[in-house]
Amino acid sequence: MTARVLVVDDVLANVKLLEARLSAEYFEVVTAMNGIEALAICEKAECDIVLLDVMMPDMDGFEVCRRLKANPATHHIPVVMVTALDHPSDRVRGLEAGADDFLTKPVSDVALIARVRSLARLKMMTDELRMRAVTSKEIGIQEMDVFADGGRAGRILIVDDRQSSHERIAAMLADEHVVEVEANSSDALFHAAEGNYDLVIVSLALEKFDALRLCSQIRSLERTRNVPVLAVCEPDDNARMVRGLEIGVNDYLMRPIDRNELMARARTQIRKKRYTERLRDNVQQSIEMAITDALTGLYNRRYMETHLSSLVEQAASRGKPLTALVLDIDYFKSVNDTHGHDAGDDVLREFATRIKKSIRGIDLACRFGGEEFVIIMPETDMGVATIVAERLRRRIASERFPIQQGTNSLEVTISIGLATLDAADDNAGSILKRADQALYRAKRDGRNRVVADAA
Repeated sequence: MTARVLVVDDVLANVKLLEARLSAEYFEVVTAMNGIEALAICEKAECDIVLLDVMMPDMDGFEVCRRLKANPATHHIPVVMVTALDHPSDRVRGLEAGADDFLTKPVSDVALIARVRSLARLKMMTDELRMRAVTSKEIGIQEMDVFADGGRAGRILIVDDRQSSHERIAAMLADEHVVEVEANSSDALFHAAEGNYDLVIVSLALEKFDALRLCSQIRSLERTRNVPVLAVCEPDDNARMVRGLEIGVNDYLMRPIDRNELMARARTQIRKKRYTERLRDNVQQSIEMAITDALTGLYNRRYMETHLSSLVEQAASRGKPLTALVLDIDYFKSVNDTHGHDAGDDVLREFATRIKKSIRGIDLACRFGGEEFVIIMPETDMGVATIVAERLRRRIASERFPIQQGTNSLEVTISIGLATLDAADDNAGSILKRADQALYRAKRDGRNRVVADAA
């Protein structure tokens, strides 16, 4: 996995050293000698990760990080601060500015490459979701506020089989979060999967279970795949910490644990999780908008035409029946002309609701256009489909439709045409055409009736 890494440092020797180390691992390296230059490069989306020196003249690394995280165009870029400062308060200050991690000079090659690779994976996933979210915005989904969540009030699971350790960690977090503890490490995966957690904190010093295997299982299980994992490491356990990053651990914390650093790292991971969840929700919403009719909630014509072809092929290959119903609301134009388009929308919404209540889960209902609807009934022959259509027609005609927020109501009737899969060379277009012709006959013969294709 490669990525474009921006190295920011006002000392040329430091820049060249990091550039050489990263280039040897096939990362593409971009460099900047000051904060202003770094902000400009990030603004142009010319990097995937920022390695940011803290001690720089004019604008220090903390300020650069704050500006990156406050800008909607750059807030998603992972930032690793590289510094000679190694006091917990410095790390907390950086994390509160939005940094994703710290590397202390002199930087270990193994830790550097492991952290960059881990953040590159995260950045690739986020970029894909952000790209889809941009598409969502273009089709009318409201842009989300990425700065609204402070990463508090999360649900956290601590996996630690040492009582003194997990009690101390839980006490540190309890003021801001709902915390649960799993001391039996063999049950931890099940607990994590069932708990809908925002963060799992795993001690790498578990006595009765391989903590790295647990981290790997959390990352691979579908229900926990997107839950961030924060590993708690011993000071001399760098090798396992690096291995954890390689298998998907999101962040780590060295003992002895500083409360403020723990709180800051927990907030950061929870905030990221909620951000990616909202990105996924936006993507799901955009998918739903692409295949459904906004007014009725039924599938739209484009989805129906695509899906119908698959259903026809499946029915033909298995020798199963399939019937299409084309439905049209009688005299719908007069509803709009007499009562207004809002009343017409009320009728369409109520009609869609009654369709949903009258068909099975495997049936496909869509708004074909205007007041015309289509229902596809797999594994249903003409006889059964005619019974369903007649039942729906009676239900529509016998129950008045509320309009104008229930202050008025209308009598509504429908006409329905049916066609079934007949020959091996039948296709989606021919079935719909025959059902539409049957609908035309129902209209011609007086409306408020069901007519089956005679072919």
